Amino acid sequence: MKQADTTSAGMLHRLDRWMYRGGRPNRLARVLNRIGAVQYAHRIAAPRQAVTLEVVGRRTGKAISFPLVLTPYDGQRYLVSMLGEHTNWVRNVRAADGRAVLRSGHREAVRLVEVEPAARAAILQKFLELAPGARAHLPVDRTAPLAEFERIAADYPVFRITPAPA
Repeated sequence: MKQADTTSAGMLHRLDRWMYRGGRPNRLARVLNRIGAVQYAHRIAAPRQAVTLEVVGRRTGKAISFPLVLTPYDGQRYLVSMLGEHTNWVRNVRAADGRAVLRSGHREAVRLVEVEPAARAAILQKFLELAPGARAHLPVDRTAPLAEFERIAADYPVFRITPAPA
């Protein structure tokens, strides 16, 4: 019989999985994401790598804000979808041809360029180092060898942040 993980980290991972069961945020997760988006945009008690992504909704045409973890790697900056391909922010970024705004104390117009799956593994590994809340959602331990990240890379979109064209 599998023993329940009663550590605080284990309980947080179970809570994270519950809030995003089926890859979609439940009502509590949506409320917390709204609060996080405001908090990160205005740098109110926000972690150093926290940003708010603003992108135009593909159906509504209205700006949608979402809190994310900015992942610096090899001199570039990246955004990672911890829930995989079928998240609204990923679909909206693709529909907007990568045009978005990052907020983290200031507004920065950017273009997000999707990274090919073959180049994602090391970025995903770095992401898990920086984003403890994401660890419950990726089926790889943050200390796993790079080969394990290569195995899942195609399932987790990664976007390189570039300056917005003038």
